[in-house]
Amino acid sequence: MVFLPNDRRGHSSVTELVRTRILPNGYDLAAFAFLAAATVLTLHGIAEMHQPLEGLASSPLSLDPARLPEYALRTTLRMLAAIIASLVFTFVVATLAAKSRRAETIIIPALDILQSVPVLGFLTFTVTFFMGLFPGSQLGAECASIFAIFTSQAWNMTFSFYQSLRTVPRDLDEVSRGFGLSAWQRFWRLEAPFAAPGLVWNTMMSMSGGWFFVVASEAITVGNTTVQLPGLGSWLALAIDRQDLTAVAWAVLAMAVVIVLYDQLLFRPIVAWADKFRFEQTAGQQKPRSWVYSLIRHTRLLKRLTAPLAAIWGRLLLMRFRSSRPAVAMRQPARQASTRAFDYAWFALVAALGIWGAWTVVSYLGQTLSGNDVWEAFSGGFVTLIRVTVLIVIASLIWVPLGVWIGLRPAVAERVQPVAQFLAAFPANVLFPVAVVAIVATGASPNIWLSPLMVLGTQWYILFNVIAGASAFPTDLREVSSVYQLRSWTWWRRAILPGIFPYYVTGALTASGGSWNASIVAEMVSWGDTKLEAFGLGSYIAKATEAGDFPRVILGIAVMSLFVTLFNRTLWRPLYVYAERRLRLD
Repeated sequence: MVFLPNDRRGHSSVTELVRTRILPNGYDLAAFAFLAAATVLTLHGIAEMHQPLEGLASSPLSLDPARLPEYALRTTLRMLAAIIASLVFTFVVATLAAKSRRAETIIIPALDILQSVPVLGFLTFTVTFFMGLFPGSQLGAECASIFAIFTSQAWNMTFSFYQSLRTVPRDLDEVSRGFGLSAWQRFWRLEAPFAAPGLVWNTMMSMSGGWFFVVASEAITVGNTTVQLPGLGSWLALAIDRQDLTAVAWAVLAMAVVIVLYDQLLFRPIVAWADKFRFEQTAGQQKPRSWVYSLIRHTRLLKRLTAPLAAIWGRLLLMRFRSSRPAVAMRQPARQASTRAFDYAWFALVAALGIWGAWTVVSYLGQTLSGNDVWEAFSGGFVTLIRVTVLIVIASLIWVPLGVWIGLRPAVAERVQPVAQFLAAFPANVLFPVAVVAIVATGASPNIWLSPLMVLGTQWYILFNVIAGASAFPTDLREVSSVYQLRSWTWWRRAILPGIFPYYVTGALTASGGSWNASIVAEMVSWGDTKLEAFGLGSYIAKATEAGDFPRVILGIAVMSLFVTLFNRTLWRPLYVYAERRLRLD
């Protein structure tokens, strides 16, 4: 028999470590394992991005399934880098547009134009720039690809955040001002939390929407410049070009695995965390759940290590950053007159810049193009406009009821969320072979039956925004509707439709712009040597980009921007104003 000494000092020191939460628990070990794996994979992907450009030629793209994990990692890192850039852009630009009326006069029309500019249009001008910025390195092509994915993600998130900032309940805003919160404190304590649920769902939609153009962003062909970056998009483009259905199936399977992983490890924890920012006056009955979020909440050492960062962030939120004001205020009439004069000068400057830009484009195009080119672009624009309008109406009739049903049931939303992300991410390129074979076999008109390909990736903007609106619908309003026994059409007209309307407008606006963008790849499709083309502005831009015809690319982008801007100004902007004035939660 062995007797062990009873070391009370040793026991007390261990007890002290446990009491102060320094010793890790099982949750800490799991969390550190995830962090270590993510760090190693990220560093490996970044190192590969800095390889010499000649490596792409010496190691061409392969359809070997063993290369899929590496390609999936490279594509995921590009999309995460683009989503981070989109978040920074959203917080800066959307906030400036919502807070400054003068900035809004430039930012919102610019966003209308930018969301209509196709990814191929950005690639036409940015590939050469980034390749020259990092000569001889793959980093230039990587930056061009990330920027192209960014252009397919940022606008939706920006419009969502802008809409939320403009519809913050007035009573909460008045209370925050009554407590003397500065603009900085009011933004982080009220406005950003109020906008969080909608922004989270739109970030998920943007992440999924980026997959739709991942082929165009990784397999870059502009004129005589061709770059194929290792990734799922390049794999898919090569598989379609070789008519290899097995390789296409492998790419779709890899994409599904990646979507499930970042849904479980990233977006589902964020959804569960953002639920606390819902605008409620009564306690919610059901809350979204996440095993990763629960794991993080049960960690001990991880919380201890991140406590200093949390303390710094808390101190930063307490800072006022109040702008200095003159001690003697101007008289009210004089101040109003000065503001009005400055507004007139600002609007005149904006109008002058717009006229100068339009004249520069017209002068450049007039030197190289004829009236027939302009007529072809405008007539194609009208045809594409009809397609977009019809498809948005059909998508709204389908997805608004389903989105409301899903959003009001958090348990259902948990199950539907990864499925919806996969369907939103499913690239239309995979269905091109089916569409080409079916149209050729039946002799159907490409002008009609290629149109559904335009809305495959953009209809989900409507669904995700409606789910976000229904999820944020206050529980007390639901209970009041139940008490007054609102049923059927009365419930839709008096309760839920006004509640989700601002979110729907954001979703429909971005779906409309995305459909214009998708027309580039949907109106001209190919499978091997078989090519089908539908008359429209998208096919006009696609042909010009493939030929490296910059004047026609500029003309097509200018016409598309004009159509989208006029459409947004005559329909979506008035609906935005109506939602802001009549349907906010006050």
